[in-house]
Amino acid sequence: MTSPADPAVAGPRIPEAVHRRRWAILGVLMLSLLIVVLDNSILNVAIKTISTPAPTGLGATQSELEWAINAYTLVFAGLLFSAGLLGDRLGRKRVLLGGLAVFGIGSALAASSGSPEQLIAFRAVMGLGAAFVMPATLAVLMNVFERDEQPKAIGIWAGGVGLAIAIGPITGGVLLDHFWWGSVFLINVPIVVLALALMLWLVPDSRDPNPGRIDPVGVVLSVVGLVLLVYGIIKGGQLADFTDPKVLSTIGAGLVVLAAFVVFEKRSDHPSIDVTYFKNKVFSAAIAALALVFFALMGVTFFSVFYTQSVRGYSPLQTGLLMLPLAAAQLIFAPRARLVVNRFGNKATTTGGLLILAATLAAFAALESDTPVWALEVMFFLMGAGMAHVMTPVSVVIMQALPREKAGSASALSNTFRQVGGALGIAVLGSVLSTAYRNGIEDKLGVLPAGARHTAGESIEATLGVAEKLGPQGNALIAPAHDAFLHAMHITALWGAGVAVVGAVVVAVFLPGKPPADEKDEQGRELVTAAE
Repeated sequence: MTSPADPAVAGPRIPEAVHRRRWAILGVLMLSLLIVVLDNSILNVAIKTISTPAPTGLGATQSELEWAINAYTLVFAGLLFSAGLLGDRLGRKRVLLGGLAVFGIGSALAASSGSPEQLIAFRAVMGLGAAFVMPATLAVLMNVFERDEQPKAIGIWAGGVGLAIAIGPITGGVLLDHFWWGSVFLINVPIVVLALALMLWLVPDSRDPNPGRIDPVGVVLSVVGLVLLVYGIIKGGQLADFTDPKVLSTIGAGLVVLAAFVVFEKRSDHPSIDVTYFKNKVFSAAIAALALVFFALMGVTFFSVFYTQSVRGYSPLQTGLLMLPLAAAQLIFAPRARLVVNRFGNKATTTGGLLILAATLAAFAALESDTPVWALEVMFFLMGAGMAHVMTPVSVVIMQALPREKAGSASALSNTFRQVGGALGIAVLGSVLSTAYRNGIEDKLGVLPAGARHTAGESIEATLGVAEKLGPQGNALIAPAHDAFLHAMHITALWGAGVAVVGAVVVAVFLPGKPPADEKDEQGRELVTAAE
């Protein structure tokens, strides 16, 4: 494996014409990244609206909402392996253009969905397009910046995630205040058109001179395995019983298929993912940290929207504004995280970031219905700061651990584990939330007809929806619903904090500390070397 100190990659390798416009190219790449990330952050704010009955929403259940999110992330994650290889083979610019076009078409279709099932299907189409966008943006970045500028560029790229987190909820809130719920998807279309035009004008093409072949068997195994695994987890939460034979068999089948995927990839002469990369302990630890961060974050973000809107009574726009500190912290700290790494090393920086994240997630367990808003704002800011000091360093480690020619594959691996971690976080922590909520509310639903009790106990929105239909008689359900949700949120937050602590232990053990001065390269950047 090529290390960052390899002389073969030390000298200038970027054409002068490309080098001159590299920052403009980064801006176009961030615009492409913006719509992919913005889509999920907008959807988080729209979750409550979509869960309300027609004509306001689609009347989606909590499990359908999880699938609306996970249909996107599962297709996205399952195809990233091959999308990265296809970009290396056919050219990253072509793949970017095609992915953006598919994403735009999927967005327009999602906006016109007439049922939760249609929304889930069209979200999968959007995931198909996004799978070809995100890895290509980071791969192009690695091929337009020289090695000494890559950490700074990756920091700005990671800060773009914070920008999307800021713009998404606020944009979603404004749209939902003035238009129907489908507008949160339709807004993607003009951004796609602008990104396509700028990309055709500015972005150069690049590819791997020795690309691998496409691996259809690996693609099928990875997608099938992930879908079975996450479906089983969601179903377990929906039934409030993870010992149900259907749940256990589905989860078991998913794990078996994913194990078969690993075995197949190891033996294949043209794998979607070269498993030998993971012999590098630093690379593996960085990938694991990224997955665990998004596992904890996405799961907590999922329930925080219900906390702010269903328990606290804030509008979608107000919820978006409440999340501004999270975005602001990422925008402030992500581009500067490399300076912390230079001073303290990867180990200290990422371990500290994960511990901050764990502490803020644990603080959610102290939230009540009347907690001052400023306390929530501080928590979101600290959460963003912790994330920034994890995402940027581990992204640099991952991207610089492989040769420049394999940038598509490295980016695909990074994004795959981030998306899989996020999807599993929503599924697992969403199921914990659903199970704890049902256990807390079911003994209060005796006033309802027997047929309505199961549906009413599925989520706080379902309970409040039934209470609203009952009129004054339903008012007795509101306080118990809030109490049951707060208890469920506290349990879920502690699970998320535990996952972040596991991530901190992983990076503390396997990432390198700050090396002596004579082990740094000429730019003063820390060498990321693996202890085999």
